[in-house]
This record gives sequence, structure tokens and C-alpha cells, in this order.
Amino acid sequence: MTSGGIRDRFRAQMRVEVKDAALRQLAEGGATALSLNAIAKELGVSGPALYRYFAGRDALLTELILDAYADLTDALRAAPADLAAQAAAYRNWALAQPHRYRLLFSAPLPGYDAHDERLVAAGQRAMDVLLASAAPGPQPPADLARQFTAWSGAADPAAALHAVTWWSRLHGFVSLEIEGNFASMGLDADLLFASTMFW
Repeated sequence: MTSGGIRDRFRAQMRVEVKDAALRQLAEGGATALSLNAIAKELGVSGPALYRYFAGRDALLTELILDAYADLTDALRAAPADLAAQAAAYRNWALAQPHRYRLLFSAPLPGYDAHDERLVAAGQRAMDVLLASAAPGPQPPADLARQFTAWSGAADPAAALHAVTWWSRLHGFVSLEIEGNFASMGLDADLLFASTMFW
């Protein structure tokens, strides 16, 4: 193997280790706990050395978000092509790694561009799975229909309304669940999910 090949493998391995350390930080303290200096210390390298692999905290955060969207999209695609099965897959993914779910849907960090084109496109790929499974319902008002057409491309605005309404409901349920709200009410989240998400 050439020295360039060895360097490439080392670089790839270091990037994986940095991301793994960052995910541990997110799990323990949320996005505000993300610290390149702490990651460097954990990995036994200098802080400046990490800038060979990520341009800064925001660059690392962006890659973590892109990875999370890709994994969520894969989970949705692996489910049968109906909204009930995809809702279960969405919930299971969020419950298995709530720190990554929060990374996608919590308020962005101050100064972080959460509307970066790459992030918007990654989120759209997840929504496209739901759009493909949504059956048309009532037609939205004309202005909203035009917005749905601009957002979703070729999707029927009525199907887009169904998908977004369904996702909003699902997201609300999952967000309440991972923050412990149902548990504090003494409600069994599995029974509640089965009883409320499939009306």
C-alpha cells in the first residue's frame, strides 16, 4: 500500500473516531456540550490536530446531522411502503438514539446555519419516503397547494398535505415520548401510540 493510501485510511479512521466521540458527547449533554477540545483530549491528540479532519465544530455538527438524516431515511425505506409501518420505524429509530433525533429536530445552536442546502436536501430525502406512501386526502387551499408543489416537486398537493400532517403528528408524539412526558403522566407510550397514531 502506498503512503498516500495509508494516510487516507488513517484519516478515514480518525474521522470515524471523532464522530463517535462527538456522538457520546451529544448523548451525555446535547448539542451544546459538543467540544472539539474535549474530543481531542479523549482521543489523545491536540485540539489543532482535529482541524485536519473537520474545519470546526459546525462542520462536525453538519456531518453528524447528515449521517443522522441518512440513517433515518434508511430506516424509513426499510419499512413497508405504508405510513403505519413507516411511523413505527420512525419512532423506533428515535427511541433507539434520541440524541441523534434531537440533533435533527431541536432548535439550532446560536450561529449555526440549520438551513444549509445539504441539510435541507437530506431532510427532504426522508420526507420523500413519506410522500411516496401518502394517499391523497382533501385538497389544500390554492396558496398552500402552490407551496406544496414548490416544496415537493411532482407530488400531488393533497398527498403532500397528508404526508406533512402525518409527520407533524408523528413528530409531536415522538418528541413528547423521548422527553418523558407520557411517562410522567403514567401513560404507556406503546399503548398510546397504537391507540392514537392510526386513527
